[in-house]
Amino acid sequence: MNKIGVIISHEYRTRVRAKWFIISTLLAPLGVALLITVPVIAAILAGDGTEGKIALVDRTGLIAPAVVASDTARFENAGSRSERDLAQAVQDESIQAYVVIPENVLDSGAVTMYSRGGSGIAFSSSIESAIEPVVTRARLTQRGTDTSVIDLVEQGVRVIGLKQTDEGVKADASEASAMIGYISGFVIYMLIFLYGSMVMRGVVEEKANRIIEVIASSARPFEIMMGKVVGIGLVGLTQLTAWFVLGSIVTTVAGLALSSSLPAPDPTNPMMQGGGLSAVLAQEGIALPEIHIVSILMFIFNFFAGYFLYASLFAAVGSAVDQEADANSLTFPITLPIGITMLFIGNVIAAPNGTLATVLSMIPLFSPILMTVRVAATDVPWWQLVGSMVFSVAGFFGAIWLASRIYRIGILSYGKKPSLKEIARWITQRV
Repeated sequence: MNKIGVIISHEYRTRVRAKWFIISTLLAPLGVALLITVPVIAAILAGDGTEGKIALVDRTGLIAPAVVASDTARFENAGSRSERDLAQAVQDESIQAYVVIPENVLDSGAVTMYSRGGSGIAFSSSIESAIEPVVTRARLTQRGTDTSVIDLVEQGVRVIGLKQTDEGVKADASEASAMIGYISGFVIYMLIFLYGSMVMRGVVEEKANRIIEVIASSARPFEIMMGKVVGIGLVGLTQLTAWFVLGSIVTTVAGLALSSSLPAPDPTNPMMQGGGLSAVLAQEGIALPEIHIVSILMFIFNFFAGYFLYASLFAAVGSAVDQEADANSLTFPITLPIGITMLFIGNVIAAPNGTLATVLSMIPLFSPILMTVRVAATDVPWWQLVGSMVFSVAGFFGAIWLASRIYRIGILSYGKKPSLKEIARWITQRV
C-alpha cells in the first residue's frame, strides 16, 4: 500500500501542477457557458431572413388585413398596386417580396411568393406561420363556426406539472431534471474518455522511454497500475470540484442579476411564494429542479465507478503496445460499450422508470452514465441504487483482475503489436 501511495502521490502532483490542468480547469466553465449562450445569441442575430416589407396581394379580401394586423412591421397590404409594379419593387429592393393569396386559398391552402431569392428557409417558414392561422380561422368561419368557439380552440392547452411529496405539493421540474441528467451523463462520458486515455498515454510513454522497467524493479505491476489509475482519478475529482465551485459562483451571480430585472411574481399564487428567479419562472410554468445530496453523491460515485472500470482497461491496452498509434484498434472493445451507452440516453430520459432504463442502469458497463441520468430525472428506488453500486464495485474488481492479468505481461513486452487473440492468451498465462 505504501508503494501504491507513492505512485498515487506522484501521478497526482505531477498532473495538478501542469499548465494544461490549470488552464482547462479555469476555462472549461467558460467554454460550457459559451456552448450554451452562443447558439442562443446566434439564433437571435440570425433572425428569420426578413430584410424589408412583404406586400400581400389578397384576392379574397379576407386574409391580408388580419396578417398585416398581426405584424405591421413586416407585412403591408398591396392595395391597388399591380403585380408588375410589385415585381419592379422587388427588383428595386424597395420591398423584399410579395405574396399572392388566390381566391381559392381556403380550399387549396397554397399561396405564391415572389422574391429575389436567397432569403433562406426561415424566411419562407415565417411567412407560412403568419398566414396559416389566419387561413385556418377563415376556413372555420366559412363553415359557420362561431368566433367564440374559434377563440377557445386557439387558446390551446398548457400543462403545469405538480408532484405530490411528503412535504406537500411542489412544482414538477421533470424536463429540467432530464436535461441536467443528460448533461451529467455526458460529463461522465467525456471524463471517462479524457482521463482513461490519459492513463493509457502515461503507460505507453513510460513503457516507450523504458521508465517502466525502473519502476517495475521497485513495485509490482499491479501496484503500478493501481497507483496510476487512482492518482489520475483524484486529478479528475479535483477538477470536477473546481468546476462545481466555479459553476456555482457563476450561476448564483447570473441568477441574482437576472432576477433583479424580472417582474415581480403574482403573490396570490401559492406556487410563486418567496419571490426571486424561481418564482418568476414558476409563474411562466417553468420549474427549477431541486438537486438533492443523493444526486451529487451518486454522480461522484458513478464517475469513479466508470472511471476505475474503464481506466483499468485503458491501462491494460497501454501496457500491450509500444506506441499510442498502435492502441487505436485495441481500444475499440473498450470504447464500444461507452458509445452504445450514449445511444440509450434518450430512451432513459423518455422513460426513466421503464424496464429498459432499469435493466441497463444496473449493468456495470452502462450504469455509470445511465444511472446518473436516472437519478437526476426521477426518484430511483433505494434498492436499485444499492444494487447498481454493488454491481459497479463488482464490475470494477472484475476489470481490475482482467486488466492486471494483461498488464503484468504487457508492461514488459516489446516488439510487434499483439493481437486480441494474444492478449486473451495473456489472461490465462502464468508467469
